[in-house]
This record gives sequence, structure tokens and C-alpha cells, in this order.
Amino acid sequence: MSNALTLIEVSPSGEIRGSAKMLLTAAARLGSPVAVVAVTPGDHAALATELGALGAQHVFFAESPTADSLLTTPAVDALVAACAHFESAESVLVTNSVEGREVAGKLAVRIGGGLILDAIDVTVADNTVVAHTSVFGGGFAVESSVQGGPTIVTLRQGSIEGQAPAQTPTVTTVSVTSDDALSASITSQTDAPTNADRPDLRGATTVVSGGRGLGSPENFVLVEQLADALGAAVGASRAAVDAGYVPHSFQVGQTGTIVSPQLYVALGISGAIQHLAGMQTAKVIVAINKDAEAPIFEVADFGIVGDIFTVVPQAIEALERLRN
Repeated sequence: MSNALTLIEVSPSGEIRGSAKMLLTAAARLGSPVAVVAVTPGDHAALATELGALGAQHVFFAESPTADSLLTTPAVDALVAACAHFESAESVLVTNSVEGREVAGKLAVRIGGGLILDAIDVTVADNTVVAHTSVFGGGFAVESSVQGGPTIVTLRQGSIEGQAPAQTPTVTTVSVTSDDALSASITSQTDAPTNADRPDLRGATTVVSGGRGLGSPENFVLVEQLADALGAAVGASRAAVDAGYVPHSFQVGQTGTIVSPQLYVALGISGAIQHLAGMQTAKVIVAINKDAEAPIFEVADFGIVGDIFTVVPQAIEALERLRN
């Protein structure tokens, strides 16, 4: 069984990002999961134990004094070093984030690999890694493979369920040197404000999104109330963001965050193709809209034609009764 490398993102405070579980679960389908982490020199025993609990059979620490002060380059260098160490590695999995896509592209150039972006699943067929993607707003399902060179895949967060079996990982630590002339420097970091009571939009299993049909920023609270009742993340259409209802960080769609939750609830969203491209791979889609001809109903598993200001409060009340 070949090694499947995964790039594990670590927050500025040293915590493993939520995407690690998904990446290691996907890697276990392809071979032996290897967690690759770019870190500053120090004691990383706790990180290794945590990654082992998520399924990593091997943890590869690439220590660099600039790991937390250069943008993307240390991560690329870490993966290059890991590919050299694990010569049998046929696949590299990275989160489909802005930074992840940049790292994956640079890595493909450095090692002569093939790059497949925004996959929603990975499998093996005839000893070849196959990436599954949803394209053209979800209109087509595509299976892709790379001939000649490692397969580098960025995975859509939330698209893969389950968890790989826990392991007691083997740990390797190497030193890497990154050229600061090839990377932007990080001079300061500011945490974006978040609601600690709600899950992060990118990896949430349930998402409630609102569109222009809410009518005003004040009415958008209805989306938040339903999200809180479901324990969901809050999202929005581009129209709602452009109208100033919520910040761009809430936007779901082709030019926002691409999500693949178990449940996606769309409130007052017409369903433009740009929005569908960001959520159509959700396992279950529920749409509430007063326009029976809204395109969102073409992809919804369950649809309610009605006024969201009447339907949603009733849904929240019903959820509260079930909870009690």
C-alpha cells in the first residue's frame, strides 16, 4: 500500500485545523495516511498524538524557523521534503482553500505532478488515484486521474464523511529552509471575529443561508435564529452580501465559500448558477422561497413555496418543541 500525503494546516496558536480529519479520512482510502506539517522547531509530541487519533499512520514534521512568518512557501517546502522521503507516495491531498490551492499549484510545478482542484471524493481504480469533481454548477460529475507523476488533489471541505481508524503514528522530523525571496512575509495576524457558538462555515455539517429575499440586514436575524435552532453555520448568497446584509465571509458560491454539508437550507435564495456551484454537492438541500419558479427548486430535495417570514418561525417553533 502506497503512502498518501496530506498537508495539515495549523493555526497561529498551534491548533490543528478542522480539515485534518477529512484529509486523513480521504488518505486512508488511497493508502497509508501521512500527515505533513510545517512547524517551527520545538516539541510536537502533542500534535503527533492528536494526528494519530485522527488516523495518521506517519507524521512528518518539517521544521523551519520561518514556518509561521512566510506565506505558503514553508508548506510547499514541507511537502517537497515529504515527497522525497516517501518515494512511493502517489498522492498528495490538500484542503481546497485559497492558501491550499496556491500550495498545491506550486507543489505540482516543483515535483512535476498533476493537479486536480476542488474534488469532492477520491478513490482508487486499477491502482490509479481517481478524483471525483462536480463541475458547471453541479451539472456534470467528472472522474479524473493523472498519468505520469504524483496526483495532487485539493479537497472541498466537508465533502468526505467518517474518520480513519486511530493510529500510533511513526514520527519523522526534518529541517527545511525556505527562501524568503520566493514568498510574501507575514508581518502581523488578526483573528477574524467569529461566533464561538456556531460551527465554521467551511466545514459545517449543516448550513442555513439567506438571500436577497430577507429584504434587510435586520431581517437576516431570521437566518441566524434557524441556524441556532439546528446547530448550523450561517451562510448567504452573493445578492445578500452585495446588499450589505452580512459580510463577504458569509458568502456561499463560486466567488465565496464552497460548502458540502449534510444539510443545506436556503431561505429566500433564487438559486443563481454562481450560488449553486458553491452548495450543490450538499447531501440534502431544503429550499424555502415564495417564487415557485425559483431555480433553487430544481436542485432542492425538499422545497416549500411560501413566505419565509411565515414558514421559518413555524419551523423554529417546531424544532424547539422537539428539543423539549
